[in-house]
Amino acid sequence: MAALPETSDYRQLFLAGTPFLDLRSPGEFAHGAFPTARNLPLLSNEERAQVGTCYKQQGQAAAIELGHRLVSGTEQERRLAAWSEFARSHPDGCLYCWRGGLRSQTVQQWLADAGIVYPRVSGGYKALRRFLLEELERSLQRAQLVLISGRTGTGKTRVVAAVDSALDLEGLARHRGSTFGHLPEAQPSQIDFENALSIGLLQLLQRCDGPVLLEDEGRLIGRVALPENLRQRMQDAPMLVVEESLAERVEVILEDYIVDLGERYSASEGLVEGPALHRTRLLEGLDRIRKRLGGERHLAIRTQMEKAFAQQRASGDIAEHRAWISALLETYYDPMYSYQLTQRAGRILFQGRRDEVIRFARAGLSC
Repeated sequence: MAALPETSDYRQLFLAGTPFLDLRSPGEFAHGAFPTARNLPLLSNEERAQVGTCYKQQGQAAAIELGHRLVSGTEQERRLAAWSEFARSHPDGCLYCWRGGLRSQTVQQWLADAGIVYPRVSGGYKALRRFLLEELERSLQRAQLVLISGRTGTGKTRVVAAVDSALDLEGLARHRGSTFGHLPEAQPSQIDFENALSIGLLQLLQRCDGPVLLEDEGRLIGRVALPENLRQRMQDAPMLVVEESLAERVEVILEDYIVDLGERYSASEGLVEGPALHRTRLLEGLDRIRKRLGGERHLAIRTQMEKAFAQQRASGDIAEHRAWISALLETYYDPMYSYQLTQRAGRILFQGRRDEVIRFARAGLSC
């Protein structure tokens, strides 16, 4: 019988955005996965636990026999149908399990018996994950990083979106970076974020040999942390500094955190629950920085925020939000930015308004 195909060209798999059929248990998948992977497990969490216990107590042969009993008959047919549909829908894909061993070899053989020859990733998820960790280090050694910096509300993320040589860290983290930056959808796990980051850098460096632009971020984006090697590189990276008036910055915050974020909550949670959750999340964000604001200032801004949401709920008018946004920028975010800027060692390559920074980046730093 001819050997079934397998590949260890991990770089090409990620450069191509290969669809992955992930055969690990749901618990393993939740712990860490890749952006293009779909979890169609051979064994459920409970079944995997049973097989693991059997392996420890009775050995490999007994565990394999138990696995075949658990996934047999109509249940095997149902799972095989799902794997077959994935393979037919993604003929350029690959399958894997944790180490590229018995689980993926079993499914690969079952597919072959059904007339579908589908490649397997040698070494499985573990080898792919190790490659991405090592590749992130190689990418950071190779890449020339340039930070997009500027005060809160200057629209740095808009610069990222407008330049083809930029990588959107906040997009990968599914968070807007500030204490108010929670989105309706959940953030990825730390491992998922690191995987997506390494893949993003790998793909960007493949198509672009110029500098890589990143928004200036702190240690955390929501609850996910920047890898330490990336943070160290960012410390002394040169910067493009976006400068906008307070009035313009207030409008950016209003658009991003009231209009756009409100629409996201309404789309996710409904027209009744969505606005209520939006209000709650922003008030919770304000309460998290109460100590740094001071009790009196916190109370004043909270009162303004509650008044603004009441006005918005009553009439749809969002103008009242400008008051608390302006107060928060001037008394909290601007002093914090001034301090953070002193912690960066990189030189300023250019500073100007957002449209000027975009033109500069496209002219001299783009692919």
